[in-house]
Amino acid sequence: MNDHRHAPEGASRQANETAAGARFTTAVAHPNIALIKYWGKADPALNVPAVPSMSITLDALTTATRIRFDASLAADTISMNGSELAASSSQARRITTCLNTLRALAGTELKARVETRNDFPTGAGLASSASGFAALVVAAAGALRLELPATDASRIARAASASAARSLFGGFAELPAGAVGEDVAAMALAPAGHWPLEVVVAICAEGPKAVGSTRGMLDSAASSPFYRTWVDAAAADAAAGRHAVLQRDFAALASVSEASCLKMHAVMQTTRPPLLYWNAATMATLERLRSLQQDGAEVFFTMDAGPQVKAVCAPGTGPTVAAALAAVPGVSRVLTTALGGPARLDAAPWA
Repeated sequence: MNDHRHAPEGASRQANETAAGARFTTAVAHPNIALIKYWGKADPALNVPAVPSMSITLDALTTATRIRFDASLAADTISMNGSELAASSSQARRITTCLNTLRALAGTELKARVETRNDFPTGAGLASSASGFAALVVAAAGALRLELPATDASRIARAASASAARSLFGGFAELPAGAVGEDVAAMALAPAGHWPLEVVVAICAEGPKAVGSTRGMLDSAASSPFYRTWVDAAAADAAAGRHAVLQRDFAALASVSEASCLKMHAVMQTTRPPLLYWNAATMATLERLRSLQQDGAEVFFTMDAGPQVKAVCAPGTGPTVAAALAAVPGVSRVLTTALGGPARLDAAPWA
């Protein structure tokens, strides 16, 4: 494992030469949707997952984050989707903690102006924290002239949001389970071109969810009678999902992904108090997908901690599925996407 305690030669000098009025550095990242689900923390303090997970990165949904380290700032200032975050808010504290890790590597104490925006609903079960922290790490490392290997960037992002570790990578990615004190990182499984699946997202509610994932995971571990069984079965699901992706076996991937999703929600729903993220539109969408499957369509569902339904489609199936889900009562809109690439520096989204 690479040692994060030392910045690359010259990084400290370069960081400390950053002056007020320096230009913003911008990065973009895409959310990822776990097909083999992550729910539970082996080490809550370090944000180490208790179960392995496997995901796909979504091209059409984007977080753009730009950052400027500025000697005139007395504290980090952060805006999200045009609104300033209070420094005392949990989200602002997480961002500052992440920046502190990168500042330590660069040997600087300069504060930063951070601006981030999503082109999809935030905090609503669409992995906005995954793309958000992946973009933050890439943008900040770029601004500080840090030469971070993807594995190291993934570890830093994971400490802020475990799913962000996977959004550093495009296509298919895996994040292993860890133990207390273990600094795990995600890894690429296959690029987007390996298997050009399509994804249709049915938006079943636009607002943020009532209970965040971190709080929900801790409550599930403490109170769900199914939690230990969920953890014990996760390695087998991860192995089956990996094999299905590498073999491009749609039926096998559909079977293990739907099972992983439903097992996770069974844990959520048996948590005390229960985590009931679905709504009527969620159920109606699932029923419509079952009908499509019975008619022979190659499509399967997955859902995260929120009401949105993600329909994963075999290549060429997306338009038919999108039309069907758009007609479901309660679905406000559908988003369609191919598989996306890794997080990267890119000023264009802010132009």
